[in-house]
Amino acid sequence: MSRPSANHTPTRPRPTRQPSRSDYRGPVDREWITLGDHRKRSTAILVIVAIILTIFLGRLVELQAVRGSALASEATGQRLKEIALPAARGAITDAAGNPLAVTVQAYNVTADQTLISDPVAAAAAMAPILSVDPAALAARLTGTRRFVYVAKNLTPENWQRIADLGLPGILKEGTSKRVYPDGSLAANLVGFVGADGKGLGGLEFGMQKELAGTDGTQTYERGQGGRAIPTAQHTKVEAVAGSTVKLTIDRDIQYVAQQAIADQVAAARAQSGTVVVMDPHTGKILALATAPTFDPNDFAKARSSDMGNRALSDVYEPGSTAKTMTMAAVIDQGAANPTSAFTIPGTLKRGDKVFHDDVAHGTWHLTLAGILAKSSNLGTILASERIGSRAFNSYLKKFGMGAPTGLNFPGESDGTLPAYKNWSQTTFPTLVFGQGMNVNAVQAASVYATIANDGVRVTPSIIDSVTAPDGTVTSGAAPQETVVVSPKTAKTVRTMLEMVVSKDGTAPKAQIPGYRVAGKTGTAQVAVNGRYGSDVVASFIGMAPADKPELVVAVTIVKPRVGRWGGQLAAPVFKDVMMSALKTRHVPPTGTVAPRIPLKFGKNG
Repeated sequence: MSRPSANHTPTRPRPTRQPSRSDYRGPVDREWITLGDHRKRSTAILVIVAIILTIFLGRLVELQAVRGSALASEATGQRLKEIALPAARGAITDAAGNPLAVTVQAYNVTADQTLISDPVAAAAAMAPILSVDPAALAARLTGTRRFVYVAKNLTPENWQRIADLGLPGILKEGTSKRVYPDGSLAANLVGFVGADGKGLGGLEFGMQKELAGTDGTQTYERGQGGRAIPTAQHTKVEAVAGSTVKLTIDRDIQYVAQQAIADQVAAARAQSGTVVVMDPHTGKILALATAPTFDPNDFAKARSSDMGNRALSDVYEPGSTAKTMTMAAVIDQGAANPTSAFTIPGTLKRGDKVFHDDVAHGTWHLTLAGILAKSSNLGTILASERIGSRAFNSYLKKFGMGAPTGLNFPGESDGTLPAYKNWSQTTFPTLVFGQGMNVNAVQAASVYATIANDGVRVTPSIIDSVTAPDGTVTSGAAPQETVVVSPKTAKTVRTMLEMVVSKDGTAPKAQIPGYRVAGKTGTAQVAVNGRYGSDVVASFIGMAPADKPELVVAVTIVKPRVGRWGGQLAAPVFKDVMMSALKTRHVPPTGTVAPRIPLKFGKNG
């Protein structure tokens, strides 16, 4: 470092003046402005914060003070779980209280796949109990689903067998199952239910409201994992069970009727057959059998054609069994009596049609009783012409032709009867021997029940009573009664019908030792597209004891391939069913002998 010379004079700094505010420029001005903005911004921020706090506090007051209760309820509602409590379906019983359809406790088998370590082994253990394929069951148990159905509607016994295996992840779910203890017995009357427990056929469908009851509900609060909170409030509305429906059917008579008609349908290689058993005084149906039938416990395997009730849904031309109505009308009008004589030619022409009997013949000389016993179409036409078509039509209506039976059964047919205004010249002579109109089996049986009940038609019934869960019993509707013919006429017709069952009539195979039997055969041709073919409906309807009738049995055999005549095919079934029914109902023989009425007169008498 150099030293200053001796001649060097130090320079002194200039004195400076203090700046004034007006001297600030440039950067110094910007700094002053920035400081002002900071103050403004701070004030704005404070205002915004105050607004936010005000909004927050207002919202807090609203949530807690104003809407607190509602929001709490909403939150609780989100945790509430409501489950249905299915009502127990009411039973269906026969007249003595024997169960025909009942609901029993059952279990569904479920699985939590995540807990099953060896699906193949679990399936192998359960498959024999469930009667399923082990491989298919193993596939059902494999995966990550927490809930799957494995099997449904197991009996308590079978579930216990599953439970005893101790398999992890295999659980149960309580349910119920509809069971028909006697299988196919009265199946076409009782009907069946679907997988959802609702009636799909027969009375199960027709009386769904009475049988179903009212489901209940149970509500509980769920905690973590969806489980019920034990200390939380639970509400429960109990289910109301369905009512018990008691039928007029007698289980023992029904069983015999089903066996008898099934055997004959098979023997005759027929398409189908029916049996109706009635109490003529009350109108109660004691048996309603059809063949073929089905098992409602396994209805999925049944043919749809076998699941209805043919005795009510299927109609046919009654043929000669309708002649009983004609004879009753003629006698009731006083136009003839059992011994009135009729000369019957080999043919009759009415309108543009030539009528004839089932067998060709020359001139017959028959009494009115003989016409019925021989089942002469031509004799019936001649007898009916004594009262005329208008009177005859009124009797058909009183007998219930073309009208509902009153049973209100699902799928029931009313049959057909041509409107009188539309009758042609051939309608009247055709109707009098049972062609040109249609009936179901119950309607046909009701005609004979009217004759058995001294001329009073009682509306058929199938429901005896309905018992509510509280024990209240409601009896079936009181039957309507219609006077069709006088008691004297009915008794006279019964005597004439006894001649049909005699050795000289068309149905000696309907005779029952020790009992007087009255009835009528029918062999009606089946019309297809307005033309009669070779197919027939063979029938027999009768009553016993004839002098004091207690029961009526009607039998139909539809389109037989072996045999043809009502006296040949239907009469033996009548005999078997009637004999059993008389025994079941403890009806003793009356011990009287049927009077003999001449069937012919003059040189043929």
